[in-house]
Amino acid sequence: MTTIKSDKQTINAPAEKVYEKLSNLDNLKHLLDQVPIDSIPEDKRQMMDSVKITSDTISFPAGPVGEIKLRIADRLPYSLISLTGEGSPVPMGMQLEINALGADRCEVQVAVNLEIPAMLKPMVSGPLKKIADQFVNVMGAIPFN
Repeated sequence: MTTIKSDKQTINAPAEKVYEKLSNLDNLKHLLDQVPIDSIPEDKRQMMDSVKITSDTISFPAGPVGEIKLRIADRLPYSLISLTGEGSPVPMGMQLEINALGADRCEVQVAVNLEIPAMLKPMVSGPLKKIADQFVNVMGAIPFN
């Protein structure tokens, strides 16, 4: 299994508040609607409109492979939300790691886990890193307070 991690993003909200909002994906839809449009690159706005969210799943377009669906598989209060891929061409998952940085700030990082042959890793690592970074950057723009 290959793991690709995003850069870390500091959020000016307590870890508990970030966890509580993101552990129910229905909240994510409401939060994404509040993200200032100018903080999302123009070429990603259409993708954001194609995202489908339920309380425990998130689906988004994935180019030639169609749509990727992630389902919450595990929750560790205030520190980890783990999702498992459904219908993806290879086994995959994603973790949202939340680390408290005091009472009113936290740091989030996205880790994407993908089972791919070693020879394909160099081809997919760059695009997956970009996706993980974009996801965590969007979280940084969400008003959690």
